[in-house]
Amino acid sequence: MKIKFILVLTVISILSCKSTQEEKKTTTHKKEDAASGATTIVNVVHYPQEKHLTNIKQLTFGGDNAEAYWSFDGKKLVFQATNPAWDLSCDQIFTMNISDDLSNGSKPQLISTGLGRTTCSYFLPGDSTIVYSSTHLGSKDCPEVPKKEDYGGKYVWPVYETFDIFVADVNGKMVKQLTNETGYDAEPTVSPKGDKIVFTSTRSGDLELFTMNIDGSDVQQVTNELGYDGGAFFSPDGTKLIFRSSRPKTEKEIKEYKDLLEQGLVMPTNMELYVCNVDGSNMKKITNLGSANWAPFFHPNGEKVLFSTNHHKEKHDGFNLFMINVDGSGLEQITFDAVFDAFPMFSPNGKQLVFSSNRNNGGTHETNLFLADWVE
Repeated sequence: MKIKFILVLTVISILSCKSTQEEKKTTTHKKEDAASGATTIVNVVHYPQEKHLTNIKQLTFGGDNAEAYWSFDGKKLVFQATNPAWDLSCDQIFTMNISDDLSNGSKPQLISTGLGRTTCSYFLPGDSTIVYSSTHLGSKDCPEVPKKEDYGGKYVWPVYETFDIFVADVNGKMVKQLTNETGYDAEPTVSPKGDKIVFTSTRSGDLELFTMNIDGSDVQQVTNELGYDGGAFFSPDGTKLIFRSSRPKTEKEIKEYKDLLEQGLVMPTNMELYVCNVDGSNMKKITNLGSANWAPFFHPNGEKVLFSTNHHKEKHDGFNLFMINVDGSGLEQITFDAVFDAFPMFSPNGKQLVFSSNRNNGGTHETNLFLADWVE
């Protein structure tokens, strides 16, 4: 799922901070920039209510950074970023060691081609190659982003038909193209077992989940109900999937969804979370919160899920991380930034959490990556 989606929904952009990497709890109050999401500018790395997080460290310091995912050995992250300081105007894929210091403005290793737009990257078993989505074969330029004013002021999100899924090595050399179907193929993530990739595709005529082997073979459809199924992740044992879906029900909703999809667009402002077996069986809806619930990731015990939501905001103008049991019980708020917290992912050993946030950005639109130790 793309970070731009979130930025529009929360009326923010993202990234670029100048703070230390130590936990900092200073708060500065001044008149808000009209485009900011918060009523005051709050420069905080760790909010006191965040009892499950400790030793929070800021990893990036500029541009739009999001969707950071761990290597299998727990030593590296792969993520997408747009950063003018790196001569980028469109999301590209990068890697970094979790020990790297980017506060001096250094640029991490570029993995993608630097062309088109990319999203959703993930380490493959062995940590020598990375799978990601890109539009670069369609055009070297950034694809056009639709304007809200052209759709009655409603936010719409493009699902570019030029997105395909590729594999590159850790030096950025293209190794293989995994998909070549007509239409959208994107959002790949990899099973902890190292045997499967789950992704979203329009090859069936709708936005459905599919799985394939690591080499791109044996493609199997997982979901088949009308609506946008995406942002899927495997459970720790590789037997289940957690994903978010916007599934239209009324005649009006269905017509709007189909009309937009014909134009390569979706309007994913109402999404709930679902859990199923890898083959799509035993499908269960685990949230019924309304608004946008997305970016889910399994807790290491496989019985809970972390996700991002704006259901608790009166104006639905900000996102925080919550945790919920897979049976839909035990909802608990985890993070407390006033504007944006999303894209949680536990380290392979379950001891650390990486996430994206607009915290500690001086009232700008910057979104950065943060690393925390997890406390039960």
